[in-house]
Amino acid sequence: MQNERKVVLFIATSLDGYIATKEESLEWLFEVEGEGDNGIAAFYDTTDTVIMGRKTYDWIKEQDDSADEPYSDRLSYVFTRTPRENSGHSQFITEDPASFVKQLKQEEGQKIWLVGGGELIASFIQAGLLDEIIVTIAPKLIGAGIPLFLQRDSQLNLRLQGVQTFNQFVELHYHVEH
Repeated sequence: MQNERKVVLFIATSLDGYIATKEESLEWLFEVEGEGDNGIAAFYDTTDTVIMGRKTYDWIKEQDDSADEPYSDRLSYVFTRTPRENSGHSQFITEDPASFVKQLKQEEGQKIWLVGGGELIASFIQAGLLDEIIVTIAPKLIGAGIPLFLQRDSQLNLRLQGVQTFNQFVELHYHVEH
């Protein structure tokens, strides 16, 4: 029997739990002294599929004019409530994330990276779709913004798998106990 693929949330947050400012800025993140690429390339090499919400997709496209498509070397699925034409490597998905991702996990391949954003993360937690959470904490308090975890009725039990530091950043790697 084939092992089920893992869905991994790999994301950075401020110490007070925000993934971006109210203005959707990540400038605060780049003010912190890291080390190399802070482990991104090593994680990226374990994936072949990325999933993100439409707001995250639009934000990435807006920030990087040089990129035709975010993560064009991976299968890329963008969840949206509004139907859109597929764009390059990105497929826009309007169906329920739970049924789509359950099917995706059964297909052969490497890890599936849940890039963001907050609403999609909350829906994955609620549907029990996350297998691992790798969160890199920046030593910044930004006071307000887009929270990493939205308040929901769902709870998760996690088991610490590892801790790494990248200069001022701390990466916590958790296994989600189902």
